Amino acid sequence: MNLPQNSVPRAASGVASRIAYASAAVRAIAWPPLVALVLRIALAVPFWKSGMLKWTGFLTLSDTAVTLFTDEFRLHLPGGPYAYPAPALMAFVTGSAEVALPVLLVLGLGTRFAAACLLVMTCVVELTVPDGWPVHITWAAMALAIMAHGPGPFSLDHLLMRTFAPRVPAA
Repeated sequence: MNLPQNSVPRAASGVASRIAYASAAVRAIAWPPLVALVLRIALAVPFWKSGMLKWTGFLTLSDTAVTLFTDEFRLHLPGGPYAYPAPALMAFVTGSAEVALPVLLVLGLGTRFAAACLLVMTCVVELTVPDGWPVHITWAAMALAIMAHGPGPFSLDHLLMRTFAPRVPAA
């Protein structure tokens, strides 16, 4: 079947415009400032929940948290698994970081630093629970995205940069 010469470009143009319209609709839903905020919250939630389980009161670790680092958790390194050194200290540092870093993420304050710290924690968690890699890779991807793209405009980092960044005079 032979199509007229001018009908092929017109058909292709119609398909291209539909694709462009659909792409614009998807981009509107995935608005970058909203994506940055949702990423920060999504990464904060699992760490916050884990951190809250380690405390019974202000600066009072639960017995369970120390027991986990003493008796349950092991670092799966070559030649191991190995016990965590200084389990009470590890429980305290981990519990503190799991509460403080998610707060920084949600506020968007020191966001790239908080995401980098949670990436390191994710790597240690992976060494502790190697079978959890499907979840851990998701956490790592979120942390890396936040580190690469920053906190977005709905953040204290953005507000501070706009307020205190040196102004460059126009030439």
